[in-house]
Amino acid sequence: MTVFEYSALTNKGKKKNGIIDADSIFSAGSKLRQQNIFPVSINEINSEISNNHSHKSFFGSIPFSRISRSEISIITRQLATLISAGFPLVSAVSTLVPQTESKSFQRVLSKIKESIEEGKSFSQALSLYPSVFSAVYINMVHAGESSGTLELVLERLADITEKQEDTRKKIQTSLAYPILMSITGTGVLIFLITYIVPGIIKIFADMNQQLPAPTRLLISLSSFFQSFWWVVLMIPMIITIAIYGIRKTSKGLQMTDGFLLNIPKVGKLIKKNAVARFSRILGSLLANGVPMLTALDIARNTTGNSVIQQKIILATEIVKQGGDLGNALDGNREFLPLSVQMIKVGEKSGKLEQMLEKTAQLFERETESSLIAMTALLEPLIILFMGTVVGFIVLSICLPIFEMNQLAR
Repeated sequence: MTVFEYSALTNKGKKKNGIIDADSIFSAGSKLRQQNIFPVSINEINSEISNNHSHKSFFGSIPFSRISRSEISIITRQLATLISAGFPLVSAVSTLVPQTESKSFQRVLSKIKESIEEGKSFSQALSLYPSVFSAVYINMVHAGESSGTLELVLERLADITEKQEDTRKKIQTSLAYPILMSITGTGVLIFLITYIVPGIIKIFADMNQQLPAPTRLLISLSSFFQSFWWVVLMIPMIITIAIYGIRKTSKGLQMTDGFLLNIPKVGKLIKKNAVARFSRILGSLLANGVPMLTALDIARNTTGNSVIQQKIILATEIVKQGGDLGNALDGNREFLPLSVQMIKVGEKSGKLEQMLEKTAQLFERETESSLIAMTALLEPLIILFMGTVVGFIVLSICLPIFEMNQLAR
């Protein structure tokens, strides 16, 4: 069947848009009219949604896309519930299409349903949309199909995506206040130096007397901001573009990621987050029957740091030659010693999947607590910096006044 997108009116005159599958545009119109929906326009969906997006991130969250991680998580959970209740896969996917708010996701699900009806497996249908469904998602679904536990795998995927989304929201919430303070404080300081201070200092400049050094510096800064305010606004943009350009190259990516890992506190936080992601995904893949080497290749891409990924590649080569994962990772500064020890214990006890799950839980908690501690430290530092700058402005204004009083005596 072909998938069509329609715009129509209900029998009450309300506008309705949606997706419908039918053999032809005429049968699509007939189907709609049978539901007391009167089509205004019907268009066949020909283009692959995956070709419209070139950037992907963990579990299909695409920057500037209307398909969010939370939508994928919800649909995955609902699909697992329907399959557990005995729904055939095609019927389950078809049932979820109208339940999806995003039109883009509706198109994707409709095309997936069409691919399954044509004889493709669920994982093969998902693989047509790599910008929406990650390699982790597709491989776990494939493992679930092979083992006959698709509903259990989908439940696990929903758990993982929900956990990732929850962590992302906590990070955003923790950083929101310090970032807002920084932007607001910087804006206030620029406003003071550019518009308020010049009017006050002009009084001292007209006196033709030698002004104190802090006052002269403030006058110079004020003049610079008045004349070259656009330069101040462009500097962050230029730095951002430069960093983006550097990170587009392999060498630049390695350099910047290595630099981040060596920043005190920040580097350790990145390592904890990377270990948590790697452990959770690797454990989930292994638990669902994905071979170790394939699981390592997939899991390393979720760490978010090219230096750590390179270390995992080296460890994978050792595992290929028959070595243990724990011993292969041992000695790497990028992998925290505790995580390596827990992997070794899991391998020796034959419970690597469970130990990886515990490792992920441990470092997720540590990442969250470290982030809260860092953001708590940021707030007083920002206040201290702003207070220092405001104090400098006040001192620069008050010093000439004190000198005038002394001269008056």
